[in-house]
Amino acid sequence: MAQDTVASTELILASAIAAVARGADGDATLADLLRLATEASGADSAAAFLWDSERGGLALAGSVGIAADDIAAYEAAVAVPEHPVAHTSVERVPAFAEAEAGPAPARYLAAWPLVVRRDGTEEPIGTLALGRSTPWKPSDAEASRLASIADLVSLAVDRERMASLIEERADWLERVANSDSLTGLANARVATQVLQLEIARAMRLGIEICVGLFDIDGLTSINADVGNEAGDHVLREVAAVLTESVRFVDTVARFGGDEFLLVAPGAMGDTVARRIVDAVAARPVVAGRPFSVSAGLARFPRDGETGEALIDRARAALHAAQAVGPGTIAEQTAA
Repeated sequence: MAQDTVASTELILASAIAAVARGADGDATLADLLRLATEASGADSAAAFLWDSERGGLALAGSVGIAADDIAAYEAAVAVPEHPVAHTSVERVPAFAEAEAGPAPARYLAAWPLVVRRDGTEEPIGTLALGRSTPWKPSDAEASRLASIADLVSLAVDRERMASLIEERADWLERVANSDSLTGLANARVATQVLQLEIARAMRLGIEICVGLFDIDGLTSINADVGNEAGDHVLREVAAVLTESVRFVDTVARFGGDEFLLVAPGAMGDTVARRIVDAVAARPVVAGRPFSVSAGLARFPRDGETGEALIDRARAALHAAQAVGPGTIAEQTAA
């Protein structure tokens, strides 16, 4: 009988290790470990509570054997600092409660701390809580098994969090690489790529593309007279107008120091451009200085069939607009 118990224990621990080593999904791995914790202890239920900085307390990360209707009451009970689950997460020592501390009907509780060890220090991250419907206190052997499973839960949670941080970091780096830090719009590299893709799509579908190049009138004098901070404010205001004024299918980007690019599929690009110019003119003054934008437009395929050609024609049209005066839109077709 003792040999059967040892074999069962070894099988449970081997399964727990395999769940962590081979588990590709964090939630599924946690569920497997909680199920194995109940098998290792004879508990009716198991739950993992993790510290949630946004909530400022413990949050239920996963459970087995707990009815959905009982979860809210259990979480509310655990929110009290004196509750064994909360106490264990802070003090980092196991706790055993034999008086209605667990979820219904498993009123009796055993709790193990979840701890991450890094750089020689221990960081408490939560609690593994096991519930039974009858009074109990795990034997030394059971306690040793459950402590091992708690360590595996901690490892699985830490690994999932590290993976999430790496993914967030990668997303952040991608956003930085693809966006302008001042305005938050796409940068010139991304806009050029989008334009090439839109040209390829327009060729397949036989549709137009409008390319608009916008320049802030008098930004140089604003920077010189009232400072670069005011100039940056103007840039952000224009970027906000662009974001608010374009359609879902359009792309806007900061294309240069005070230039912005619009890529508008279809025949409505001039309408979008006029909306942008009018909305910028209606914006409140910055540091006592009004500001506006002028725009030059070019169309695919009439004015060119490459991104470079279309941008060149839009820039030529922009120069023509600026020669007329602030807030002007011009369209200059290829010869």
